[in-house]
Amino acid sequence: MSSDDVQYADLPGVRIAYRLDGEAGAPVLVLSNSLGTTLRMWDAQMAAFTRHFRVLRYDTRGHGRSGRPPGAYEMATLGGDVLALLDALDIDRADFCGLSMGGVTGIWLASRAAQRFGKVVLCNTAAKIGNEQTWNARIAAVRAGGVASVTDAVLERWFTAPFRAAQPEAVAAVRDMLVATDAEGYCANSAAIRDMDLRADLPGIALPTLVVGGSADGSVAPAETRALAEAIPNARYVELLAAHMSNIEAADEFNAAVLAFLRGR
Repeated sequence: MSSDDVQYADLPGVRIAYRLDGEAGAPVLVLSNSLGTTLRMWDAQMAAFTRHFRVLRYDTRGHGRSGRPPGAYEMATLGGDVLALLDALDIDRADFCGLSMGGVTGIWLASRAAQRFGKVVLCNTAAKIGNEQTWNARIAAVRAGGVASVTDAVLERWFTAPFRAAQPEAVAAVRDMLVATDAEGYCANSAAIRDMDLRADLPGIALPTLVVGGSADGSVAPAETRALAEAIPNARYVELLAAHMSNIEAADEFNAAVLAFLRGR
């Protein structure tokens, strides 16, 4: 497979694009993307993670090459897609790592489908992100001008100014994912984030959990990621010198922290 090759799973109500990389028979690790990106956002993790895991990446519905069923989505929709994808691939149990929207998906799964997962990593996320007014304004802007109309503001929150100056190619790759995102798919997933509040579910999460924060995160502040870790029993917390896309801006440190947790070190 080239880095652009994907396979497709026809799930109930949606076709999901995915990749499965690494040695057959290795434990499975699911990676879940942020709002406005694709499975390619995890490229900086693949060399490290596939040494130890069979890595399942997928494009969340409404993103990349996955289908975009009409209507607003719910977190139950996004979490249900993960469970259906695991079923379609005959994967009984996996570890899970998600960032931002993908992290919220992980919270939903950890609180409602714990039997399917071993450990969960929740990155740059919270159980409640933003407020209704902010999300409605974002949705209105994207419907009026496409995702390109909000991309510059998003990238300023997602990467620190020094990183944007030093690594323009990495930032450009994320920009390309954002501007290529279907506007209605973006809005449907924004609605899912707008409408969810999983704070009451956190004390009941029993799975081993790592929460990753970014010290300069402009989308989910460090205080919010710390609060997430404090609300989940026995969760570990690590804060990286990065903004929102910590897996890209601090890739080496991110990879080391996640692998140390998943491999029990």
